[in-house]
Amino acid sequence: MGYLYITRHGQTVWNAEGKVCGVTDIELTGLGREQAAELGRELSMSKDINIDMVIASPLKRASDTAKIISDAISVPLRTDNRIIEQNFGKYEGRGRRSDEFIEAKRHFVDSYEGGESMLRVAQRVYNFLDEIKKDKDKTYLIVAHNGIARIVHSYFFDETNKEFSKYGIKNCELVRYQWK
Repeated sequence: MGYLYITRHGQTVWNAEGKVCGVTDIELTGLGREQAAELGRELSMSKDINIDMVIASPLKRASDTAKIISDAISVPLRTDNRIIEQNFGKYEGRGRRSDEFIEAKRHFVDSYEGGESMLRVAQRVYNFLDEIKKDKDKTYLIVAHNGIARIVHSYFFDETNKEFSKYGIKNCELVRYQWK
């Protein structure tokens, strides 16, 4: 039986500065590259995790992280636009802890000004997951973003709005799910 693993890209400058990245194509920092290399080493030495394919968001921070990992574990890599981070519109490049942004995040149906709604993001991510789970014998590693990790988690577990909003993973943290 296959599994789904997800990791968040390595650190970016905007992550370190507490800014909203969204679809803005931000590069990895040196630490971000080190985080990706460390996860690649861990996976290459693991006897319990056998990844068949790495699928990444096409944004540089995720695709660069995925390339480092896929090279370390010698498995194919492809990108998929459906797991690109949410477009946060006018909030991109601004502080992610601002009261205005925190309030806007509570409105799952509303599109951000110049961006997209959480429901639209969930639809594309759920469609992606429905497609790849058809081959339940394969084990995939998804390299994406914190917002995408939150939606993937909600695909596997029922959550309250508060639980959903608070869920997140660290840069290059590895989380495993088993197909239902």
